[in-house]
Amino acid sequence: MNYSPAKMVSRAGLWSRLSLQAVAGAGGFARAQWDEVHHAAAVIGTVLFTAARPRYWARAARTAFARQVLAIGVEPIWFVGVLAAFVGISVVVQLTFWAGEAGQSQMLGPLLVTVVARELGPVLINLVLIVRSGSTMTTELGVLKISGEVDALEAQGGDAFLHLVMPRVLGLAVSTFCLTIIFILVALASGFLFAAWTGQGSRNLLLFADTVSGAVQPKDILNILAKSILPAFFASASCCSGGLGVGESITQIPQATQRALTRSVVGLFIISAVVSLLTYL
Repeated sequence: MNYSPAKMVSRAGLWSRLSLQAVAGAGGFARAQWDEVHHAAAVIGTVLFTAARPRYWARAARTAFARQVLAIGVEPIWFVGVLAAFVGISVVVQLTFWAGEAGQSQMLGPLLVTVVARELGPVLINLVLIVRSGSTMTTELGVLKISGEVDALEAQGGDAFLHLVMPRVLGLAVSTFCLTIIFILVALASGFLFAAWTGQGSRNLLLFADTVSGAVQPKDILNILAKSILPAFFASASCCSGGLGVGESITQIPQATQRALTRSVVGLFIISAVVSLLTYL
């Protein structure tokens, strides 16, 4: 098959344009994601700086924060408890069985801390709250923005950041940490009770508690704290930015919610991986 020089040049030019378009598209996507991350970091920094100053905690801000903690951290506590019970039964029983089979019963404590406390607890709770509360957060703020209530609040002398953003960001972070602790305790307790009931583990509660507590190190506490709070800060800041960043059409709200949830989930796993590397390597 013969190709003329003109056709070869034309085809080369076409591939060159397609390559440039692909590179430009990837660069634009990366730039947009970087802008979103940079904006979320700015929101987190502003929230922490503002929250540390008591004069910004007016009655309306305190009330909004209490409502967020109630909605995010208290209402789903039964769901978290049931989830923790099932996870505890699955994980603790399996670890107890295989540690006993391998003759490494003394490793049960470190294994439980590694699997349940270090990894599963913070990640699962963040996922639950991102899906449950992050989507609600973005939708609520998007509706408030489109309906003009945000502008009305500012026209009346109110600060939208203090009344809408700061309570949500802090509420999600505090709720995530508290629910993570509850999840870990319920998972360990349910796993111990089920293992003792089925005869697959020791029935000595003090021995079980001593094994687990002896495996907890200061860096494990820092790990749980960081993996609980940092992804929650990022998720709440992304969801607030996504909700308040919608235009004038209500059809933009589902798109903004989807983008915010995607960023939050990706950020969760990236932050968790980075925290693990910094803590244990």
